[in-house]
Amino acid sequence: IREGCGHSGPFDFSIAESLAVGVFLGSALMHMLADASRNFYKLHYDYPIPFLMASLVFLLLLFLEHIGREIYEQEGLTSRSLAVLAVAMLSFHSLLAGAALGLSRSPSVMLLVFLAITAHKWAASFALSVQINKTSLELKSRLFLFGIFSIMAPIGILFGSEVKYFTTPYPLLAPTFSSLAAGTFLYMGTLHGLEHGILVKKCCDLKNFSFVILGFFIMSIVAIWT
Repeated sequence: IREGCGHSGPFDFSIAESLAVGVFLGSALMHMLADASRNFYKLHYDYPIPFLMASLVFLLLLFLEHIGREIYEQEGLTSRSLAVLAVAMLSFHSLLAGAALGLSRSPSVMLLVFLAITAHKWAASFALSVQINKTSLELKSRLFLFGIFSIMAPIGILFGSEVKYFTTPYPLLAPTFSSLAAGTFLYMGTLHGLEHGILVKKCCDLKNFSFVILGFFIMSIVAIWT
């Protein structure tokens, strides 16, 4: 696959994933951070705490991806450390993405976030399973690692739905997790996969990029009623 402007060739980012990117960005900026900031402000926090937390998560994921790149260059794709790191990163994202889904107050936002997570999940699951199976880990260890990744999203959904019931005694709980989830959504929508990020290195496939814009536009419209 040839990359960069001025080159033609197949695009390795599906329409569903492109749409998911736009939904991730729109959800983070138009809904999660907006709601979290409003809640923190109501509780008399003037410092932009939600943006700080989202930025810290964003930088953490970027740092971990750089570590993964370093491991890949030194040990190759068969590295056990690389597989464990990939499981940790994707599990962390799945947990917070699930929490964001569970915390969604609007049915329309919940549906769009669910579709975005589903569109991204199949690709992440396939890539992770290939990564794990390239290592010399025993079968039980491979199944254990993939099992951890598989249960993170459901755990996040259950946790997010339960958090709603603690808004009175613990009013900062929901906006805190919304802010953290916004950080991972921003990362998944921009720099995830430094060599393949649709908003980083891919610039000539207007068809796929238009679906990124469409996803963001949909979330922007939904924000009018939520």
